[in-house]
Amino acid sequence: MTIDEVAEPEVSPAHREIESAVVRFAGDSGDGMQLTGSQFTLATALAGNDLATFPDFPAEIRAPAGTTYGVSAFQINFGARKIMTSGDQLDVLVAMNPAAFKTNIDDLKPGGVAFVDIGAFNEKNLRKAGYETDPLENGVADKYRVIKIDMSRLTLEAVKEHGLSQKEALRSKNMWALGLVYWMYGRKRRATVDWLSNKFAKRREISAANIAALNAGHAFGETAEMSAEVGRYEVPSAPIAPGEYRTITGTTGVAFGLIAGARFAGVDLTFCSYPITPASSVLHTLAGLKEYNVVTFQAEDEIAAVAAAIGASYAGNLGVTSSSGPGIALKAEAIGLAIAAEIPLVIINSQRAGPSTGMPTKTEQSDLYQAVFGRNADSPLPVISPNGVHDSFDMAIEAVRLATKYMTPVMLLTDGYIANASEPWRLPDLDSYERFPVSFRSEVEGFEPFMRDPQTLARPWVKPGTPELEHRIGGLERAAGSGHVSYDPDNHQAMTDARHAKIAGIANDIPLQAVDQGEATGDLVIVGWGSTYGAISRCVANLRDEGLSVSHVQIRHLWPLPANLGDLLRGFRHVTVAEMNTGQLLTLLRSEYLVPAEGLNKVTGKPFTIVEIEQAARRRLGVQQ
Repeated sequence: MTIDEVAEPEVSPAHREIESAVVRFAGDSGDGMQLTGSQFTLATALAGNDLATFPDFPAEIRAPAGTTYGVSAFQINFGARKIMTSGDQLDVLVAMNPAAFKTNIDDLKPGGVAFVDIGAFNEKNLRKAGYETDPLENGVADKYRVIKIDMSRLTLEAVKEHGLSQKEALRSKNMWALGLVYWMYGRKRRATVDWLSNKFAKRREISAANIAALNAGHAFGETAEMSAEVGRYEVPSAPIAPGEYRTITGTTGVAFGLIAGARFAGVDLTFCSYPITPASSVLHTLAGLKEYNVVTFQAEDEIAAVAAAIGASYAGNLGVTSSSGPGIALKAEAIGLAIAAEIPLVIINSQRAGPSTGMPTKTEQSDLYQAVFGRNADSPLPVISPNGVHDSFDMAIEAVRLATKYMTPVMLLTDGYIANASEPWRLPDLDSYERFPVSFRSEVEGFEPFMRDPQTLARPWVKPGTPELEHRIGGLERAAGSGHVSYDPDNHQAMTDARHAKIAGIANDIPLQAVDQGEATGDLVIVGWGSTYGAISRCVANLRDEGLSVSHVQIRHLWPLPANLGDLLRGFRHVTVAEMNTGQLLTLLRSEYLVPAEGLNKVTGKPFTIVEIEQAARRRLGVQQ
């Protein structure tokens, strides 16, 4: 059966209209859950909904099939309004086996729908998932609407005419489940069919089988009287500003922003990295964009990667390196070299749960201390962070601007949530962005390698080989002006003070801190940074709708902090800092401004939910839950 033989249904008046929904697909890492989620995301974007996604990968590369630590999941929140997060509680869970059911069922709201493949709920798989009895029969699932479907058997029946082995045929099970959820939310299948046809153009039997499974899942919803048991839903289009859109992840946004920033600076980009989760995808993305004057280099280790990036900047390109917390630790000495030699360098830190290797595929914001303080001696550098996927492009440009203008390394902190999540992104008008072209020193008269610009305190950037501007550079302390090696104590004091003043002065070159929502004074301000933005924003909007005096401040420039931030925070009776660590920004704000801030901290590897922040805010205000 082909897609053309199955008419796309019209939306029926009997469909229940809802404002938004949260759906999660969960199964083994080999069940194609990320692919399933990405296809549902595409269909949802084409339907005109706003959306946000959160893919959740297992930490084990080859975890035994059927085990809880091998579960892969993909969550999408979509709606007819602005979507700020990937969602709190689930409306629908698709669980392909007992392990997926066990690790995800607690996130389903009471009365929510769970589609489970009972074909996988055999004694062996139940035991692998840690169940002594079947959770579908022992009362565990009684508060949910559990729909038991033998997806495995139905998939085999749907694809049997295409001549696949049983193993190959069962790989289409994810498309069967996708077809069922398409039916539930009135999604069109055409985009997925086209994708399958192109993806498996050389294996027509594979594409035909997957299309057949997709159609069969959709037809099952139509013919099995599912409407009475589950219901069908219509999510109207969201009011989205006109323009050209594409879906991006935070990784894509950072990669595009680095390219745009390099163009605005008038330099070529050299990206040097070593693979590590979840930072590797920046290298993967940039490696495919070489036509934009991008050179990518996969080094043999983290130290070689950062050293190569420093060498690229010394040679007149913009050197960029990336990693996650463990790799940033290895790069620390070389980053100190770039600080001492005052060479521009952009460092992307895609934070993950630690310490050490920790939980490599789970998100956290616990590298702020490392970014601000994590090097030997007094070695300051600017630290910035995007508010989310939507902000990653602009903040990557900002990292390039600061690095080239102030001749300094800059650390851009993203995290696993920002790196992997996806959102619709309106293509920006690049003509509206301010350029910041680099001026390489070529004038001989009066040149000294560590002379300083009176406004920025940056030293000149000289390309090697520039006639008569030969000079020495390195990690040993330099004499002010001449750059000769110096062990003079007064000179070291002066150079340390100069490097400190240069970075501190950046506070005068960044925007004053604005209030994202609410007034500039009041009962409570919730402060966040990075990927907490969406959950805090929605929480504050909900509380303000109830008439509570709550405001939201989201900090993008983390070091140096905005010049007005201390006065702003002192305008509130209560300050709560929400972050996915044990209180790192909280410590900075207390030490810098002596404000009695309190922390709301989470280190589960999962992002904040809106409800968690709302409950904390009510407790702080003494408002009944």
